[in-house]
Amino acid sequence: MASRRVTLGKISELAQEGELKELNIILKGDVQGSVEAIVGSLSQLPQQEVQIRILLASVGEVSENDVALAAASNAVILGFNTTLATGARQAADELGVDIRDYNIIYNLLEDVQGAMEGLLEPELVEEPLGQAEVRQVFMLSKGAVAGCYVQSGKLVRNCNVRVLRKGKVIHTGNLDSLRRMKDDAKEVASGFECGVSINKYGDWQEGDIIEAFRMVTKRRTLTV
Repeated sequence: MASRRVTLGKISELAQEGELKELNIILKGDVQGSVEAIVGSLSQLPQQEVQIRILLASVGEVSENDVALAAASNAVILGFNTTLATGARQAADELGVDIRDYNIIYNLLEDVQGAMEGLLEPELVEEPLGQAEVRQVFMLSKGAVAGCYVQSGKLVRNCNVRVLRKGKVIHTGNLDSLRRMKDDAKEVASGFECGVSINKYGDWQEGDIIEAFRMVTKRRTLTV
């Protein structure tokens, strides 16, 4: 059971598995003013998509009861300038409860914000790889092959490509075959020539531009 408990470090992993939808927090501080200041700062974090639930915010040391509550509610315990009662650390280790100690509010907020961002669904974004120009078209038994010159970046076999003609996209697909001289190549860098073919596409013309890219997942950040 302890291995499935919530820790700030495992937030993103558990969110991806669908086991965590919000961040539960137990806050213990040295004085009431500190606790109120932290609660106020936490409430200012953007929560349109990720919710913070403060189950308990009080003054005093972290007790075994706090640990038991955290274990029962999949919460993390955040302590500010406070200590642990006798037996609390052992109970936390046995139950797999994450207790974080802070003496600077900014560091506490930074960790919480990072954990919240781990709960956000990552977004799929386009990462440019390179660009090539079609210099010559060859007709082979298997179809048309574009003889290209890589103008920038690189072409990578099996990457996504767009074919542009006079600035307009005329085809989007995958770069199925990439050859350098007479050999298959995994990638061809800027300044080199190569042969390119795309499955079920052969309408190449000299002057066509090939834009190579790949889709990658990117961790999102909280937005106000």
